[in-house]
Amino acid sequence: MTMPTPQCPWRMQVHHIHQETPDVWTLSLLCHDYYPYRAGQYALVSIANSATTLRAYTLSSTPGVSEYITLTVRRIAGGAGSQWLTGEVKRGDYLWLSDAQGHFTCDNEAQDKLLLLAAGCGVTPIMSMRRWLAKYRPAVDVQVIYNVRSPQEVIFADEWRDYAVTLVAEQSASAGFVSGRLSHALLSEVPDLAGRTVFCCGPAPYMAWAEEAVKQGGVTRFFKEQFFTPTTSVAAATEGLTFSKLSAGKTFFAPQGSSLLQALESNNVPIIAACREGVCGCCKTQVLAGEYHVSSTATLTQQEIDDGFVLACSCQPEGDMVLA
Repeated sequence: MTMPTPQCPWRMQVHHIHQETPDVWTLSLLCHDYYPYRAGQYALVSIANSATTLRAYTLSSTPGVSEYITLTVRRIAGGAGSQWLTGEVKRGDYLWLSDAQGHFTCDNEAQDKLLLLAAGCGVTPIMSMRRWLAKYRPAVDVQVIYNVRSPQEVIFADEWRDYAVTLVAEQSASAGFVSGRLSHALLSEVPDLAGRTVFCCGPAPYMAWAEEAVKQGGVTRFFKEQFFTPTTSVAAATEGLTFSKLSAGKTFFAPQGSSLLQALESNNVPIIAACREGVCGCCKTQVLAGEYHVSSTATLTQQEIDDGFVLACSCQPEGDMVLA
């Protein structure tokens, strides 16, 4: 059983666990209170018996449609959260979740033509939104393109039979799959591409390519759920800001406008980040020198603030910085 924390006050019981693919499982949870959330949002999960280890996972269920609150998790080698959730948690156990968070949701989208793009586990918020649209906005024209490495890795395989979807497999494409990756050719087959709002979720390189490609096709409304920050090349950043991380004995660079978290992640400097919205406190970092402003100090004590601690996701550097 996990521990409740100030960030994770919602107790939910594991009703059952379903294996989606060789390395992905869906945990169906019972919440005995009303748990408000929106299609596409995520929650922090308190991991194991630690009150400080939190991880963020998409709520792959859909409000008003799904019988349970669900988390769909890919097991990652060395991943404290995914290894525990997919290997040790069992039916009847209790998990503690935060309030639902995030702005990657379609329920406030007024346009009647949408394109949903997903790759790998990025399909979890996309399926949540697809169910919501089918239930509450059935007249909307929804196109879906879902990329996987092989046909055996389609998450929600049975459920996709209920919706129109173009399935794309990089390897061993079988009947019902397009062979390869998301391409300009596939996008050109989407009716009225330029007139659609696009929601995209997947690995950072996939989302970066998709964003550029659809904007070349005339799309002006593009939303993505970003979990990872692409690596920044030194050459591209030398005209930006300089960071010195004393504990890592490392100096690195980031472009002007980067958050402190983006600067750290894009240079492969180890840091734990869960909510990315200044709520959970996981990315607490001490700044020894440098100018910055912050948008959140949640979980920080006044003493920590006085000592230069910031939440990296909510810290906007205004010049070069020295970090503990």
